[in-house]
Amino acid sequence: MQHRVTIRDVAARAGVSAGAVSLALNGRPGVSEATRARIAEAARELGWSPNLAARSLARGPQVHTIGMAISREAVAEGLDALHMALIGGIESVLSERPCSLLLHLTAGRESEIALYKQWWQSGQVNGAVLTGVAADDARIQPVHRLGMPVVAVAHPDHSGPFPAVWSDDAAATAEAVRYLAVLGHRRIAHVAGPARLGSSLVRSRAFDAVAAELSLDDHRSLPTDLSAHQGARVTRALLVGADRPTAIVYDNDIMAVAGLAVAAELGLRVPEDVSLVAWDDSDLCRITRPALSALSHDPFAFGSEVAHCLLELLDTGKAESRISGTPVLVPRGTTGPPP
Repeated sequence: MQHRVTIRDVAARAGVSAGAVSLALNGRPGVSEATRARIAEAARELGWSPNLAARSLARGPQVHTIGMAISREAVAEGLDALHMALIGGIESVLSERPCSLLLHLTAGRESEIALYKQWWQSGQVNGAVLTGVAADDARIQPVHRLGMPVVAVAHPDHSGPFPAVWSDDAAATAEAVRYLAVLGHRRIAHVAGPARLGSSLVRSRAFDAVAAELSLDDHRSLPTDLSAHQGARVTRALLVGADRPTAIVYDNDIMAVAGLAVAAELGLRVPEDVSLVAWDDSDLCRITRPALSALSHDPFAFGSEVAHCLLELLDTGKAESRISGTPVLVPRGTTGPPP
């Protein structure tokens, strides 16, 4: 576990007293320019930065700050209502105590790891929420070595040493496929997210398992980047192919809406020719015509559970992984018997 670099560490590296380091790094007189330069170099080599939390003690009681990184891609595409509800659920719990949520935009995994290191070394945050967790996520071990309290929004299989908060996506996927099978569908496709994204991996494995259990005639799970563009592209490929599926389950609402548009473009009726089911029962699912059948969950309550888990970790030094509900299938106008 990596400890925070202190003034004493810098002093030992530079071969001076802690007092000299304090004078030099705070720009005060009392040390020579050569010594000041040596101390600055030692601080740079060790990655030292001022502990903002410790400095704030003189100004009043410490306020816990929770860090959360958001990718540029998510912001460029627009944070959807589900993202915002998750953040709102976290803040609703933090607001009950002297706590705040610090959101930061990152360009990729490496910049996110560097951000966590800077946050933790400076004392800018007391803990963090890790989102978008992939299988064998490159952030897990470097962030764990920092010693920073972290809760992962992920299945425990993918959260490494961190406590996890997750919804039972496997059970929800199985429910959707079984429902379609009961309606009579024997050729079902799954338009999934990125192959290494933890949630997509859980859903794809559950889809394959229940399809095998039901001995479906044909089942395919196809990865995408979760965008409307790729959702439309994969749907088009499925629906113009031989033995096209009679039902499709999508990993989010955006792709399902794009799929609905592609079906109309190809002259196929929904649900008479093809049935569609979306993840994330957003307003978008309800305002389409016909309204989309969807797997519904409560992202606000999920965010609240994430915050409770992290506060427990901060208060006691430990927290158990926990499940936060199972998405429930809400049948609407896009599901029916196969043609």
